[in-house]
Amino acid sequence: MKGFLNRSIAGIFFGSFLTLVTIFLTVYFGEKEVLDSSVLVKNALGLIICGWFFSVTPLLFEMENFTLKMKTVLHFLCVVILYFIVAFVIGWIPFTIKGFFGMLCIFIVFYTVIWLGFYLYFRQQAAKLNEDLNKL
Repeated sequence: MKGFLNRSIAGIFFGSFLTLVTIFLTVYFGEKEVLDSSVLVKNALGLIICGWFFSVTPLLFEMENFTLKMKTVLHFLCVVILYFIVAFVIGWIPFTIKGFFGMLCIFIVFYTVIWLGFYLYFRQQAAKLNEDLNKL
């Protein structure tokens, strides 16, 4: 439970940080002097919610009784469902078949690249630990 709360707080703060970065970039590059407050609040809440669930859902990988394949499938389903709900409600993705499948393809590519990066990193760490243990 402590890990869940720590990750929740970190995710909410990261989502808030992304909100500020997005606002600054919009003002600077969009040359906007005035921002629509309803759009700002809606997008800020979306980024905060995304920051929360993207930081909490990796806890699925800490479950001992599932295989890596099962953990990955559960994690993917959780994040894709939550992300698309938020994205459709806020309007980040048009609520069309083309919009859904286009974003799903992009999502799968990013998910795969990030997953492979973490997998290779942890595999390398395990190899280093095994090497150190063999030296003992």
